[in-house]
Amino acid sequence: MRLTKFTDLALRAVMRLAVCDEGETLTTREVADGVAVPHTHMAKAITRLQHLGVVEARRGRGGGLALTDFGRHASIGWMVRELEGDGEVVACEGDQPCPLRAACRLRGALREAQEAFHRTLDPLTPADLVSSPTGPVLMGLPRARPDRSAAPTEP
Repeated sequence: MRLTKFTDLALRAVMRLAVCDEGETLTTREVADGVAVPHTHMAKAITRLQHLGVVEARRGRGGGLALTDFGRHASIGWMVRELEGDGEVVACEGDQPCPLRAACRLRGALREAQEAFHRTLDPLTPADLVSSPTGPVLMGLPRARPDRSAAPTEP
């Protein structure tokens, strides 16, 4: 199985937010910079996570992103299903439908494998994904990119 880049970004955001202390928030830019992805891509993933009720975003002074209580306890399998959608692994229909589709056993086998993949992720929560050694690495990620416009200082 292969996840879309969008789902990968969303899961990385969830993992980054899962290691924040109670009451700590991060901006979308801080999350994006920390996991080395473009801000615009991360913003789209964060928006989808908000719609799912996984992430809360507060605007203004003291605002930022945080996992909701639901997001902290949500199944990773559920998140992947929601982020990936109902698509099948193979496209049997479309502009040029596969001539085997009426009698193909591959489609069913791949659907079963896809469901087994999701079932493997079902018992996992964000806390499971950020247990050691992952959590300490996530906590050590930079909160923002260094300002490259500043002149270097001499020792």
